[in-house]
Amino acid sequence: MKKWGWILAVLLLTACSVPTTVKEPSAVQTGSSESSEESAPEEESVKEESSEEDASEQEVSESESEAEEPAEESKEEPAEEPAEESAEEESKPALPAGEAEIEETVLLEESGIRITAKSLDMDDIFGPQVKLLIENESDANVTVQCSSASVNGYMVDTMMSVDVVSGKKANDALTFLDSDFEKCGITTIADMEFVFRIFDSSSWETILDSEPISLKTTAAEGFTYTFDESGQVAYESDEVTIRVIGQIEDPIWGPAIRVSIENKGTRNLTIQTRDVSINGFMVDPMFSSDVNAGKHAIDDIPFMESELEKNDIT
Repeated sequence: MKKWGWILAVLLLTACSVPTTVKEPSAVQTGSSESSEESAPEEESVKEESSEEDASEQEVSESESEAEEPAEESKEEPAEEPAEESAEEESKPALPAGEAEIEETVLLEESGIRITAKSLDMDDIFGPQVKLLIENESDANVTVQCSSASVNGYMVDTMMSVDVVSGKKANDALTFLDSDFEKCGITTIADMEFVFRIFDSSSWETILDSEPISLKTTAAEGFTYTFDESGQVAYESDEVTIRVIGQIEDPIWGPAIRVSIENKGTRNLTIQTRDVSINGFMVDPMFSSDVNAGKHAIDDIPFMESELEKNDIT
């Protein structure tokens, strides 16, 4: 794809009210040099003495070897203990890299509605799921949805809408999207935060908007949180920093600009664009990103192919 010209945009920030690692010379060699100066009888006596010495040395060496055998056995015995300990460690169950678990936890119990997190499933076709049990002990037929979700400090989208008739229960799931995890570089879930929105299935009247609910996994303890700070700073204030990471090709919408957003303030924000132009031509991208207080987001500003073609932008 050819590079575009300058992109001019004004970012609109809207405050929201959503809750908030040396070998020594041997005796035989020395005796041979002296024996060359002495008589033959003396040589024979020396040979006899040396043979006696050799025999005595052989006996000493044999006795020493016998004494060393138990010592070698005693050295081998302690070496077996660490092997037993390592075998015990290997027998302990371990989770595959990147996976985590949750304990069964009651997330919400209010207005006759009880929601319990049962388990964490990493193998769903759309992405990781929190398995839920929803119990409706109220008098109304309700619909339960989720919003304002984040994982490891990154805002992410979710899929969940469950209808539960009065007096009934439902097993369902809160699904996170693999595409968001890939975009944000999330490989291990340490913690999740979200809000449940419960309303009457018939009248759509709001019954309950929960406070932010936090759910931690077994990977949370000692987890290191990292955030993408690459790219060029496009806008910065005491409350928010927006960086342009670069141009990407969205599989659905086409060309897009990827940005990272950091909400450093205490208010939940909605980030939008207006007055956008490419190569001097006005365009109208669809972009609106909600970023809760203290959270990060990685999002894309897409441009319609038809609009680019209309203005000969390639």
